[in-house]
Amino acid sequence: MELQEIKTYLNSPDSQNRIRAIVELRHHNPEVVVPLLKRRMHDKEFMIRSYVAMGFGYKQTEEGFEALLDILANEKDPNVRAEAANSLAKYGLDRALPYLEELFEQEPHWLVRQSIFAVMEDMNYSDILLKMCEIGLEGKDPLVRLTAIANLGRFAQTPQAETVLQMLLPLAVSDIWHVRAKVAKALRKFHSPEAQAALMELRQDRDHRVVAATLEGTL
Repeated sequence: MELQEIKTYLNSPDSQNRIRAIVELRHHNPEVVVPLLKRRMHDKEFMIRSYVAMGFGYKQTEEGFEALLDILANEKDPNVRAEAANSLAKYGLDRALPYLEELFEQEPHWLVRQSIFAVMEDMNYSDILLKMCEIGLEGKDPLVRLTAIANLGRFAQTPQAETVLQMLLPLAVSDIWHVRAKVAKALRKFHSPEAQAALMELRQDRDHRVVAATLEGTL
């Protein structure tokens, strides 16, 4: 699609045409794309705003980075904020993480927090990840809490292992089987006597799904 046709489609009253135009922008360079994406930052359709946020991640410029910060500060829809958080991480965690850390602390919505957890792959930022796990465990959303527990398992071979283990052990007697199962999977990565004792208890759990979690990968 030629650039002039893309511009026409971006202004179409048909949302499908606007989405098509945004997708077609992938063939153009960032300096051209970002100003055009900004025209639809406040589109009435949240799906289009999500595509815009995604576009800023793939077509990276300083203007796009600032636009993502604007979305995180002002966008009302959590789907769009989650997409913006993911795009911001594409600019590099060294740059994006201060903003993502602040967003995680202030943003209670599960989708946004899950999006931030998903980009925390580098254990060079383990202190920040641990802080996010603590916040996630204190929150009320069950999915975020389970993700926090899963991430705690990544600390088994780190200097924070003992601190993390003391966070996991009380959860091994949770009333919620999903939590006990997730803790079992995390504890399997720890080799301390405390961790192994907790696992032995979980292997006798009243819920067979928890027992299965303690044995997963060992058969």
